Amino acid sequence: MTNATAVGNAPEIDEIKRVVQLYVDGFQGGIEKLQEAFHKDAWIFALDADGALTADLISDRFERWAASHRAVKGRFIAVTQAGEIASVLLGFDNSENLEDSWVDAIALVKVDGTWKITNKTAAHSTRAAWARP
Repeated sequence: MTNATAVGNAPEIDEIKRVVQLYVDGFQGGIEKLQEAFHKDAWIFALDADGALTADLISDRFERWAASHRAVKGRFIAVTQAGEIASVLLGFDNSENLEDSWVDAIALVKVDGTWKITNKTAAHSTRAAWARP
C-alpha cells in the first residue's frame, strides 16, 4: 500500500484507507472482509477494456471475488474527505499482469461511526489515462 495524496483535510485517512484495503484483501478468500468494507446496497459500475459498461450490486460479486484469489495490490492515488463522506482514487493493480489492472473511484459514507463503501466506479487500466500503473 503506497501513500495517498490527501486532497484537502482528510483527518480520518487511515481509517478510510483501512476500509478500502479490506476490499482489496477480500480477493484473497476474505468474503468477510468484503462484507465489512461495503454497504449492503453498494453498486459497481465498471468499464472494461473494450468499453463495455456493467453495473451490479457489489454483494452479488462477493463469492466470486473472494474465491478468485486474484493477485492484486491497492495503490492509493488520492483520498478526499468532507466530514462524513469520502472518496478514494485507487489503483487496483494485478501483481501478476499489470496490463490487467483497474482504476477505481470509490465513494464512502460514515454511518453510525463506521466507514462503508457505497459505490465503486471502475475503468480498465487501458482506459484510465495517467492513473494506470
